[in-house]
Amino acid sequence: MTPNDAAGAAPGAPQGRPGLDGTVALITGGANGIGAAVARRLAAEGARLVLADVDAEHGAALATELDAVFVRCDVREPADSRAAVAAATDRFGGLDLAFLNAGVASGCGLDGDFDPELYRRAMAINVDGVVYGVHAALPALRARGGGNIIATASMAALTATPFDPVYGANKAAVVGLVRALGPNHAAEGIRINALCPSFADTDIIGPLRDHLRQTGFPILDVADVVEAFMALLAADGTGEAWYVVPGREPGPFRFRGVPGPR
Repeated sequence: MTPNDAAGAAPGAPQGRPGLDGTVALITGGANGIGAAVARRLAAEGARLVLADVDAEHGAALATELDAVFVRCDVREPADSRAAVAAATDRFGGLDLAFLNAGVASGCGLDGDFDPELYRRAMAINVDGVVYGVHAALPALRARGGGNIIATASMAALTATPFDPVYGANKAAVVGLVRALGPNHAAEGIRINALCPSFADTDIIGPLRDHLRQTGFPILDVADVVEAFMALLAADGTGEAWYVVPGREPGPFRFRGVPGPR
């Protein structure tokens, strides 16, 4: 019996691509915002979910709503990521998709407003959380015969972000990590990609919301991020960073080649 059989899915059906019925998905930062919206969409398409978050109140409530499993998970702790993956394999027999979505704004700059604790918190959640999540998920995906890892980065990874340079730096690190990892695991049937939304209508843009509205900068509907996530999941590429901006079809950002030696 394969893990998919044990989970009640048709053999070979999952791995994070349509159809999604029986796909086992882990979502970090799954209690709110983009993570919760993607969870609802995946559940509607028959996926079995493990929601991982530090927000136990909202996470547990959403898990009850979606007949999912909630695991309290601080992505800064490697053991918590391992426990979240173990919850998926113990409850559902395997793991097909890891959506590494937990993230925070930094809350500080690098001049007089620099705060080492806020800096380390942002780097630990936004970068270490992805590193630990990938490390924990890879063996489970390999045992399944393949699957998907999608990390939430940001358009801040692809353009300058003067309003939060630390956030821009750690999201750029996520994109660099994904681009390097993708080719390494393609032969195993494991795709590793990044989703790069613009300013989406979630709590993370709270301090910027009024300024964005006053300047007429469009705020991205979370539903559009979900559609981009589903399109990325259904695609074939790996090591890609998919932009998600208002008024454009989402797709992989085309990085220019760098000059080589002569």
